[in-house]
Amino acid sequence: MNILVANDDGIQAEGIHRLVKALSEEANIYVCAPHIQRSACGHSISVGLPIEVNEIDFDHARLALEITGTPADCVKLGLKILTEKGIDIDMIFSGINHGGNLGTDTMYSGTVSAAMEGCFCGKPSVAVSINSHYPKHFEMACELALKTCRKAYGKLDQHSVLNINTPNLPKEKIKGVKLSRLGVREYDEWFNPQENEEGILQYWYTGKPVYYENLSNEIDVIAMQEGFATITPLHYDLTNYKLMEEVRNWGITEE
Repeated sequence: MNILVANDDGIQAEGIHRLVKALSEEANIYVCAPHIQRSACGHSISVGLPIEVNEIDFDHARLALEITGTPADCVKLGLKILTEKGIDIDMIFSGINHGGNLGTDTMYSGTVSAAMEGCFCGKPSVAVSINSHYPKHFEMACELALKTCRKAYGKLDQHSVLNINTPNLPKEKIKGVKLSRLGVREYDEWFNPQENEEGILQYWYTGKPVYYENLSNEIDVIAMQEGFATITPLHYDLTNYKLMEEVRNWGITEE
């Protein structure tokens, strides 16, 4: 099996190195990741900009490419380069991200977008994240990634992403693994104004996650809050099918 691994934290991040080592027990690993931190860039791609590619040394990988593009660029271009080398990729893994990708945050996530780009390119894909920007405990994320690789290969369709999130806790302190649906990830957020050295006012986005009460732990945000790891199947079809007939009745469209 051949697996392409990408991320959004950059090719030097600890998480991607941990993921590559774990998956190398099961497959040939190829890495294509950004040369710098590209978190929260969503599914952006580099239009009208050149992309540079450099081959670097990377433990446990057959080939590693450092790319001056977005996470989605890394998957799209990485697949092209590998195909030209005669390497057919079977699955895409993205991560391990330093920070959770839960609920509505998945819409911002470069990690999830890299996996979703894999689907756009016809490859079953998995995103893996730890719910801390300063993770210390990678064991559960690595274990779930490897288990998913072994169990989902040949079964996960090419239009879907499995989105895995684990608490930043030792494995023995994690309560279990929940199959969950996306929730709402809210923050008591604000833009912090600061002047730079030139006296120019700048705004820094920041905030703390809202703590929820009396909600079902079938929701990924709640399950994580309660100490569970989560797996959520995602699909890129955002169509609201329930609303289609109502909109048709509004008379906006002509059919």
